[in-house]
Amino acid sequence: MKRIIFGAILALAVTSESIGQFHTLKIPKPSNHVQETQTLGVTDITIDYHSPAVRQRDVWNNTDIIPQNAEPIAWRAGANMATTIQFSTDVTIEGQPLAAGKYGFHVIPRDEKYELLFAHTPEQWGSYYLDLEKDVTLTVEVEAEKAPFSEKLDYEFLNWTPSEVTVALEWADRRIPFKVAVDLNSTVVESFRYELRGINTYRWQAWNDAAQWCLQHNTNLEEALEWANRSINGGYGGFAANKNAGNLRTKAQLERSLGKMAELEATLTDAVAYIQNPDDVNFFSIYLLGIKKTEMAMDLLEKSLKANPDTWFLMLNQAVGYYQQGKSKKAINQMTTVKELAPESFNETLNGIELRMQEGTYSIPGF
Repeated sequence: MKRIIFGAILALAVTSESIGQFHTLKIPKPSNHVQETQTLGVTDITIDYHSPAVRQRDVWNNTDIIPQNAEPIAWRAGANMATTIQFSTDVTIEGQPLAAGKYGFHVIPRDEKYELLFAHTPEQWGSYYLDLEKDVTLTVEVEAEKAPFSEKLDYEFLNWTPSEVTVALEWADRRIPFKVAVDLNSTVVESFRYELRGINTYRWQAWNDAAQWCLQHNTNLEEALEWANRSINGGYGGFAANKNAGNLRTKAQLERSLGKMAELEATLTDAVAYIQNPDDVNFFSIYLLGIKKTEMAMDLLEKSLKANPDTWFLMLNQAVGYYQQGKSKKAINQMTTVKELAPESFNETLNGIELRMQEGTYSIPGF
């Protein structure tokens, strides 16, 4: 009898131990785990959630699936662990500020409107222990929209602009959208400042590209000029210096944008020795013509056209040079050749230039 009892106890112990053991097997789950990151400007937006299926249920009206009016709790906006959303920079949600960080994302349906809760306590099981008074950093209210049927709950990123995107929870036939926006110039410039202190500090291209971005977005121009000079001159002791037509071009553009015309002339004069291809010649010759350094521009164009004959855009700049020298007839004759060589898509523009030369009213746009 003792043997039987002991054997039973041993079997029970082994069975209990086996049940209690952990393992690393991946076993299919009804609500699969999803983690998605999208980047708005330089801001990473990461949503982490578990995706339940409709399974022929009226999910939006079944209070066992989605509680209404926070009775008894908010909804976890997914399944299992609370949904989280993380922003790598400060953002606004529906126009309201939210600091960079990771947040639990919960929803309270209230009739046709939905309260979206961003909680600074992200690691929770569902919404069961969410304290609506103490845990919630931001609450915004939005309205739902009709959407194409989605069997699985998911999050979409819609209506992109450079500084704004709509994030939308979609499930069954309903969409709950909210707008996320960033201060594009501020976040990008801060990101540049941070990244240029790391490995990119040794790469002239990084300094030049950062300066070019600021130029194109008309922001932070004085610092961008410092970055262009860093690309040219290198760091401590001239380390990683690389003066070339590309970063001299960036420097020239910034100097012109900042009204530093004396510095611009010196940069353009310096750049002539570094110009190696027709695209660089095109840019610098237009600049030289624009600031009325016509002879320097014509010398540059003549040398380049000898090496790159029939390059229509260089011949166009040369025609403009003839026009500025008072050689209108020679300029107009050259325009005929330019139009023969240029792609048809430029015909309207070239005809307009030729007409204004004939009228004596042509000037380079932007100067």
